[in-house]
Amino acid sequence: MPDVVVEIEAGDSSLGPVEALDAVLGGAERVDHRTERRARQDLRRQITMLERRLGELFASTFPRHGIEWTVGAVGGPRVLGVAELERVRDALAARLRAAQAEVGRRGEIEEQNRGLVEAMIADPERHRWVRVSNEDVGEPGCRHWHSRPRWGILGMLMGWWRVKLSSGCPLAKGLRPPEVRW
Repeated sequence: MPDVVVEIEAGDSSLGPVEALDAVLGGAERVDHRTERRARQDLRRQITMLERRLGELFASTFPRHGIEWTVGAVGGPRVLGVAELERVRDALAARLRAAQAEVGRRGEIEEQNRGLVEAMIADPERHRWVRVSNEDVGEPGCRHWHSRPRWGILGMLMGWWRVKLSSGCPLAKGLRPPEVRW
């Protein structure tokens, strides 16, 4: 396989992959079926590796939402040519980079929020009325930390502040069971 990356323009769809490679190379090297097969196998291996890394990233950050994890189909069942495989590989690489950047950005924000919770616990009076939820620190659940005055208005006037940790999600209330009449 040549060390030079060959890009084939999508506008020239009348040529097959072998003819397109011949046109790009200018006929200097004859691309045979074995070379094309090796190139396609290498591209499929790269696509497999990128899909695996995208799946591992999804599994390691599972409860988070808002990041695109799906791998779309190219257009139905068929054997993809070299150019189509390169487009799939490049799209997966771009999606993986974007997902890694988003996970890194969210991780930094969550770490800052964990530091905020620690600072709130250490000095609640400096963080009056600040509320941090579990989602803000990257954990599942419904609880939150809230800096509030102790004993309501009296605590506000006297400067008695504390951090209160909620107990979590409210209990689920469903429909009442039907009344039984005898």
